[in-house]
Amino acid sequence: MPEFTARTLALADDAYDKANASDGSSRFGSYLAVNAARLHDASAPLGPVDFAQAVWRIATSPVMSPGYVRVRPDLADLALVTTGEDYDRIALRITVPLHHDVLAHRPAARSEDWQHDPWHISTDRWLRHVEPGLDRPALLLTATLFVPVPQHFLIAPSVARPCPAMTREAKQTVRNLVEHANANAHLVGDLAGGGR
Repeated sequence: MPEFTARTLALADDAYDKANASDGSSRFGSYLAVNAARLHDASAPLGPVDFAQAVWRIATSPVMSPGYVRVRPDLADLALVTTGEDYDRIALRITVPLHHDVLAHRPAARSEDWQHDPWHISTDRWLRHVEPGLDRPALLLTATLFVPVPQHFLIAPSVARPCPAMTREAKQTVRNLVEHANANAHLVGDLAGGGR
């Protein structure tokens, strides 16, 4: 499996997808078929924004577990949201847990902070954060970054029902979104001066 780096917020794992496919072709394609009702509008193909949102939701956990798209464990969330006056555009919403040491002024009373998930096994530095045991007050900081997605990254599906063509279009859409997220990974690193 590919590994996360400081410049990697998400990964699309084609090798795992093919190796673990129940149909011998694509595990993600099988999940598209199971979720076919999300992939059309009254039997017509979705528009590019709706298609991107639908396939991203399917490609990520909890719908697929592990997901076709894997999000770096130290992020609380990497989702797509609609934006614009007519909700006709999308943005990546990246939610990042931050520790107290990023604050210029810390609370006078020492409160609990995010803790590393003891059940998350990792050989790298990208540890999942969880809420502490709440025996005393906790101050849990979270930053939310919104990164607009350019329209040319989106694909209008050619069909309304899951099939090999839709799987190819869905994979390309997801790979475009992963590429865009990773191109903006420096924004996450900048939140804590690169010292995550």
